[in-house]
Amino acid sequence: MRGVLLLTSIALWAPQIWAQSAPAPSASAVIHADRPGATIDRHIYGQFAEHLGRGIYEGVWVGEHSSIPNTRGFRNDVVAALRDLHVPVVRWPGGCFADEYHWRDGIGPRAKRRVTLNTNWGGVPETNEFGTHEFLDFAELIGADAYINGNLGTGSAAEMAEWLQYMTSDRATSLTAERARNGHPGPWKIAYFAVGNEAWGCGGNMTPSHYVDLFRQSATFLKAPEGARPAIIASGGHDDDTSWTEALSSQVPAREIGAISFHYYTIPGDTWKNKGPATGFGEDQWISTFAHTLKMEDFITRNSAVLDRYDPAKKISFAVDEWGTWYDPGAGLEPGFLYQQNTLRDALVAAINLNIFHHHADRVRLAAIAQMVNVLQAMILTKGRQMLLTPTYYTFRMFRAFQDATLLPTYLQTPQYSLDTVSVPAVSISAARTSGGAIIVALVNLDPNQAIALSATIPGANVQRVSGEMLSAPTMDSHNTFEDPYAVYATPFTAASVSGGELSLTLPAKSVVVLTLQ
Repeated sequence: MRGVLLLTSIALWAPQIWAQSAPAPSASAVIHADRPGATIDRHIYGQFAEHLGRGIYEGVWVGEHSSIPNTRGFRNDVVAALRDLHVPVVRWPGGCFADEYHWRDGIGPRAKRRVTLNTNWGGVPETNEFGTHEFLDFAELIGADAYINGNLGTGSAAEMAEWLQYMTSDRATSLTAERARNGHPGPWKIAYFAVGNEAWGCGGNMTPSHYVDLFRQSATFLKAPEGARPAIIASGGHDDDTSWTEALSSQVPAREIGAISFHYYTIPGDTWKNKGPATGFGEDQWISTFAHTLKMEDFITRNSAVLDRYDPAKKISFAVDEWGTWYDPGAGLEPGFLYQQNTLRDALVAAINLNIFHHHADRVRLAAIAQMVNVLQAMILTKGRQMLLTPTYYTFRMFRAFQDATLLPTYLQTPQYSLDTVSVPAVSISAARTSGGAIIVALVNLDPNQAIALSATIPGANVQRVSGEMLSAPTMDSHNTFEDPYAVYATPFTAASVSGGELSLTLPAKSVVVLTLQ
């Protein structure tokens, strides 16, 4: 049945993509296989799972006694989809939720755990069924590293230190004995541990200088066995504010800080009170979305310049550990649950941001899209027993080969895509070489109305053949529903060719294309 749905969908929209009333505008690129750059750290493909709406409960966790097929309480369909995505790291338990989360509420027999209040997201009861053991079991189940966000806002250095000891210690202590009684005798490996979240806002409304003091105090007591201490992440800034990066990198030695976090959400509108709808939008909101998401390039560049002054050896990572689209809640939906539909527009936003992260691979070595299931720009949506994969999921799956590949610098000449007073580059590109020697190229055409002819030379490589995948759809807001779960789906792309070492293709309107060159 899946194949029938897919073929029907392709038949409906393919002619619209390829029909051209005039010659396509052109772009050109140079892919420098002769100038390999930094490794694209797989952790930039990270996911974010917060206790928010149906992100954890129903989205990931249904419990062992659920009628929904599960393994130890985790949805089998969601686990399989995330494993196929090669998710490298998951950030948990928040977000704003993290700075009101006390880890002891989430250990021990589930029936005896405290029921608390999720004051940030809907004011609903939090059963704490999904706690430390469940999260780390889930991370292992999908093959991901663990990123734990500590509670600085309502917690303490002592609470964070004990939590880290509980998870990582291999010595016989009361904490490790308690861990064993709760079902896990041996220690876990924790890749990242953050000291608070959004200290400038929901994490405490702090100033940068105040947070720096608290960070240094807390990090002093975050101890783990030799070789097992996670990278310690500091809560950094957002949007165009570089003051947090300035304060942290100038006052904290690089040896004490693994990464500085950064948060930026793409909205079509200019205010948070009027962000714009997830579907049913016009071309004005289509282009404004991309104009806003492209600001990520400038934000990373400016923060990297600050870091370069104090950390020229690039020991400190710049971690974009919350990013994605954020729209107005749909009619009839709980605003605090942040559930939104995910369209072709979101898939292109994801591809553009991933291309930007690739270009900054020397400094951006960790990122997490917000969020994994049923929240904001999700990979997966669920409805009871049903599950669907979103357009953003397919972008991430198409980009899998970039994980731990070597960046190849690109030079791009592209036409502009313009509407009224807004203008953006029509094409986005990044390229890399995999460990197996293949060259991968990611391309995005932001123009929803016309295809773009692209040619690229590849000095330093003798390319003989090309294959690829494409993601596009009939309309700007095409999306998958539980009634039609394959309306937007990645398909083979065969319209690229190589001749005399030059790559040529026509990039369909409003599309993401990933090519493999050998």
